[in-house]
Amino acid sequence: MKIYRMWEYWMVNTIFETYLLFLFSKSFLLLLLYFCTFLLQGYYGITSDMNSDLMLKISAENRQTKELCIEEEIHRHMSLRPLHIWISSALNPICYSLIPQLFSPGLFPGLPTFSLHLMDAGGSEEMLQGLKMETEDLALHQLHEPACESNDVQDDKDHMVSQVAERFRCYGQLIEANAQKDVRVIIAGDSFVNLKCSLLIENTPSVDPHNFMAMTTQLEYEAKTQLAQKLSVKTADITNVIVWGNISGSFHIDLQRAKVFRCDGAIWGPDGFSQQVMEMIYDWKWLQTDFMSLVHKHRTTISSKTNKATAISTTNGIMTILKAWNNDASPEDVFSLGVISTGQFGIPAGLVFSVPVSFRDGCWSVRSDVTVTDELRQKLNACADELKMERDIAARILKMHDRLQ
Repeated sequence: MKIYRMWEYWMVNTIFETYLLFLFSKSFLLLLLYFCTFLLQGYYGITSDMNSDLMLKISAENRQTKELCIEEEIHRHMSLRPLHIWISSALNPICYSLIPQLFSPGLFPGLPTFSLHLMDAGGSEEMLQGLKMETEDLALHQLHEPACESNDVQDDKDHMVSQVAERFRCYGQLIEANAQKDVRVIIAGDSFVNLKCSLLIENTPSVDPHNFMAMTTQLEYEAKTQLAQKLSVKTADITNVIVWGNISGSFHIDLQRAKVFRCDGAIWGPDGFSQQVMEMIYDWKWLQTDFMSLVHKHRTTISSKTNKATAISTTNGIMTILKAWNNDASPEDVFSLGVISTGQFGIPAGLVFSVPVSFRDGCWSVRSDVTVTDELRQKLNACADELKMERDIAARILKMHDRLQ
């Protein structure tokens, strides 16, 4: 009997103390705990002094607190306004080295959070979820909401162009419907890069065409590598190589502004001293034949040796352009990019064509201080003819596709 009364005394005190604590707390979690404690009276015959009206009042306060918490969470999400980064072909090996570098400090100044969207036409949802999990494991402070989306889409040139045309028209329509009007898009890859950029521009009429660019940087660096090996210098010692034309097709490498630093020649100067590449390479036959052949084969040679895409160099090219686009670059720096033509250099207007550009104040502009000789113009015309043919094939395929709908 003594033990029973001690137990009863302890239970009454416990319930009373927790009840008092609840009166000074706004936590709905505590209420659930106390409610469970009150239910113990069913086992021990101890009835709470709390009447039904008071319990209903507490229940209403509990609901109000929960709704307030939900509103605060919604407000927090809406006030974040993260930068949305979309990666198509996210299952390409390139993205495994690209994603961590996208969150490098200073790449997107003044933007604290990012939402990363991963998609891959033809890629499995399971593989995309795995990539999303790996991205989350990076524990990046700026990463807000990684998300993935797949389109399970189940090679003569017309068939390849058909796939590209339908897919990138769809991408363009998605950008037009969902993206902000200041969206920026970079297209990189090994096939129909100019055409992909052109299709996106055609299907996003409300977005400035200057916000789209096809990346030539990887091709530019591959040319620098061959020149550096020929001159026995580092690749970084070669600058201002220009690539004209169709990035993944017929292109021309122009060395009229190319410079070389720290080259062992008859003239030697301080670190900032440079010389024209054309004056340092005396083997004209090599420039006209072997050089172009080596550049064309370079990426294929690497892929055949590694059995995968050239991920590191592609990532480096994307990062180089992002840094220049967001943080400016020296007025002396020359970049090659596939951008919409307005008729410069005799290139047909509306064609996405690789040309020399420079960056300033977050915008690119075509360099006007380059010389187009008659020989160069013939090569540019050949590149333009190929690009027009690709565009015409794509237009014909899309028209046939629309008729069948």
